[in-house]
Amino acid sequence: MKKTLFIALVGVFMSMASFAQHGKSTTGIQFTEGSWKEILKKAKAEKKLIFMDAYTTWCGPCKMLQAKVFPDKTLGEFFNQNFVNAAVDMESDEGVRLSSIYEVQGYPSLFFIDPNTGKVVKMFLGYTEINQLLSAGKKLVEKRKV
Repeated sequence: MKKTLFIALVGVFMSMASFAQHGKSTTGIQFTEGSWKEILKKAKAEKKLIFMDAYTTWCGPCKMLQAKVFPDKTLGEFFNQNFVNAAVDMESDEGVRLSSIYEVQGYPSLFFIDPNTGKVVKMFLGYTEINQLLSAGKKLVEKRKV
């Protein structure tokens, strides 16, 4: 019985490790670490919108984004060049504060935020495919150039 329980626990931990939250990878979207204040400052200095992944650790679709969408090379190249990317656990202290500011309705919520005004310029609720996210990002970048 103890051996079966041990094997089951090892399996659970291994599956959780495979969905590590926003792990560092060589391709895909690179998420900036730091406080929200630091992220705003960086985005203002670089004259870029913020792309924020508002997630929770228990959210299945959030884990799918992290495993299947964010690691995409093409998406990463475009987002890393054109946005300051931030991933915020909405159950952390800062996340709870941001979830009320941005009125998060569910998870995952993907926001494009103007750092100068703090306003959301585009938002997705739920799992979003690579092509949807890339298309929205390109449209926002083009709109800012005009």
